[in-house]
Amino acid sequence: MQSETDPSPVEDQQARRKTPAILQSSLLFVNFFLIITALYQMKPASRSQILEVLRADNLPYVWIGSALAIFIFINIYNRILRRVSRVRVVLGSALLVMVCLVAFRFALMGHGPVASVLFYVFVDLVGVTLVEQFWSLANSIYSTKDGKNWYGMVGTGGLIGGMTGSALGAYLIHYTPLQTPDLLLVAAFIVGLIFAITLWMHHLQLYGDLKQSSPITHTSWPYQNGRQHRNYLLLIAAALLMAQLISPLVEFQFMKIVETSFPEREVRTATLSLFFSVLSGFSIFVNLLVTPIVLKRLGVLAGLLIQPFLLAVSAGVFNLYGGFLAGAAMKIADRGLSYSITRASKELLYIPVDKLVMYQAKAWIDMFGYRTFKIVGAVTILVLTQWTNLATNGFNLNGVIILSSAVWIGLLVVLSRRYQALDSDRSLPVQGQSKS
Repeated sequence: MQSETDPSPVEDQQARRKTPAILQSSLLFVNFFLIITALYQMKPASRSQILEVLRADNLPYVWIGSALAIFIFINIYNRILRRVSRVRVVLGSALLVMVCLVAFRFALMGHGPVASVLFYVFVDLVGVTLVEQFWSLANSIYSTKDGKNWYGMVGTGGLIGGMTGSALGAYLIHYTPLQTPDLLLVAAFIVGLIFAITLWMHHLQLYGDLKQSSPITHTSWPYQNGRQHRNYLLLIAAALLMAQLISPLVEFQFMKIVETSFPEREVRTATLSLFFSVLSGFSIFVNLLVTPIVLKRLGVLAGLLIQPFLLAVSAGVFNLYGGFLAGAAMKIADRGLSYSITRASKELLYIPVDKLVMYQAKAWIDMFGYRTFKIVGAVTILVLTQWTNLATNGFNLNGVIILSSAVWIGLLVVLSRRYQALDSDRSLPVQGQSKS
């Protein structure tokens, strides 16, 4: 029931029309920039802190716990969204995150592992929540046409935020008296700015009516009439989820080399922050310069093949030489390309698919599928390193990465053929009509 002070839908649309699109997009750019900047205060701190109290060998158990926590959180979050408007949920989430960050700041001053593990899981939850909330609000502002015009600019704010936030963390640890737990207070301050901007945009009536919000995800695979489309979606899922199977293996080896190379916490935090800044800068470079050229001249398959090919090569180099630089190169081949050319290429794969089914499939892959395969990856690490003697018989994680990358490449080749066939079908004229 609408209160007397709430704007009517007509008034809401008129208010948003009066706001210049450049102002809306600039505010969203700043908002997304601040979200990722805050996350990259928390992320290096959480990684460095957990290595302070746990060995890297125990990280797979933490990842399994984090994935299960996200599954539980999604169900609770969806129930809240059915009862409360999304803007209020966003504002409440920001306040809760600030309170938790301050609480974790003091909890991490102790030396027990519980607070560090909980903080690590908390950062994963915050990363999922803040980004999803942001894009949900952005979708209430833009039409499809406007989104195509402005989403590139808005998304760039996140890439710049990752580079800036990581560089800021490295600077604060290296050049000021601040220690790793103090980055949480910096993050809390930035989240406070996010709260203020979101509240301001709400008062400007920039957001649409989101009281009847759809859930954050779907936990069942979308039904699709037609065997051809169903098999095509399954191929997309298999190819994308293969990346999520490999990612924990890369992360595990990277964290182990960080643990041995940088035993002192503050040096480790500053190094991780600087590394994340370089990784974000690499993603921006690839996104702006490499991706358009590859997709335009070589096509979608070439854009998708770059990541598994470089992962296999970097895993081979790391297997031969080891060391932090080789581990960092493998990590950049994984996350740096995933955030840039692979992301742009995979979005093109959905074009031939019905829009409703596409949204359902993406939700299942992004939320349920990714977390499930992260658990599979973590279990694979435990099987090879702790639960069996396979590692002593020549089976190592680098070999699994190379083999998995080969399977991934094979899936992409088959997927590309299906994509070209479906895309050709879309371009054919309907029976009884001629091409315009």
